[in-house]
Amino acid sequence: MTDSIMSKAATMEIPINSNGDTGTLPEDDSLEQDLQQVMVSGPNLNETSIVSGGYGGTAEGIIPTSSIKDLRMKARRSSVPTSSSAICHITSQSHEHQGSNMHHSSSSSSMSADDATRGVAVEKIESVKKWGMNTYKCTKQMISERFGRGSRTVDLELEAQIEVLRDTKRKYQNVLRLARALTNHFYNMVQTQHALGDTFADLSQKSPELRDEFGYNAETQKLLCKNGETLLGAINFFVSSINTLVNKTMEDTLMTIKMYENARLEFDAYRADLEELSMGPRDAVTMARIDAAQQQYQVHKEKYERLRSDVTIKLKFLEENKVKVMHKQLLLFHNAISAYFAGNQQQLEQTLKQFNIKLKPPGADKPSWLEEQ
Repeated sequence: MTDSIMSKAATMEIPINSNGDTGTLPEDDSLEQDLQQVMVSGPNLNETSIVSGGYGGTAEGIIPTSSIKDLRMKARRSSVPTSSSAICHITSQSHEHQGSNMHHSSSSSSMSADDATRGVAVEKIESVKKWGMNTYKCTKQMISERFGRGSRTVDLELEAQIEVLRDTKRKYQNVLRLARALTNHFYNMVQTQHALGDTFADLSQKSPELRDEFGYNAETQKLLCKNGETLLGAINFFVSSINTLVNKTMEDTLMTIKMYENARLEFDAYRADLEELSMGPRDAVTMARIDAAQQQYQVHKEKYERLRSDVTIKLKFLEENKVKVMHKQLLLFHNAISAYFAGNQQQLEQTLKQFNIKLKPPGADKPSWLEEQ
């Protein structure tokens, strides 16, 4: 029965109209009943086969329908994903890519920071190592010189000039101390004269019988007070100039001398180290150490010679500056003191003009009422 129905289905024609649409098949009740019977009692479609060579052909091109369904399901799943699953898949890939980039950048930045920190640490260690070695050599050289077992480089002429400078500074410091003491005492005397003049002026108003006498003394004390303030201006200028010469100009030269003495000690220390190595065996290790010591010796020799030249030049200029400054200041001090004690007010004022000294007006040192608030 099945064969007869399949033969009918295979030989049945499908009419097509002029537009390419399929036409309507004529109704055939017997055929419909036969098909329903085949669907109920016929074989399972999942277990049927498709013949590639046409009906009644050989069994070589047979493909199971179950395999075709499996292939179609796989093609549907893998061909075009749904919009939501595709978006999720793309988003997850993007996040994974960004996360990997961020992780890579953070790891690279942390590695660079670690390298920088490690480089700084290595530099500090090397600096401390060099400082320790240099301190050890200099301490050894200092102890050897103190106990008479080591030799030191000496420039007799320069050492004599340095000793003269130190002695000159001590003497000028004593002059500065005495000049400041004179300023303080003279300031107190001027203040006393000012108060005494005010007292004489007050008594001249209250004592009619001694008005003239108190008046003369009041005028004298006020004149002395005025001349004393003028002299104080000259002495203060003298003290300021001596202070600059001693505590700035001489001190700067002495700082350079201190650097020169340290360079001399380092030079002698590395010189002694090179001499000690040169007296030892001449193997490969010792020769390498001798070469390194020779380089260090040359570096410290150049530093020592450069600072020795700087000290020589500064000592020369300091001597010229000292003579120039002290000539002016000693002349000022002599003329001001002589004019004051001679009572020559005009000569005293002329001395201040000669040295361009300007006196502060009375009360200039006092703070204003706004500063006192």
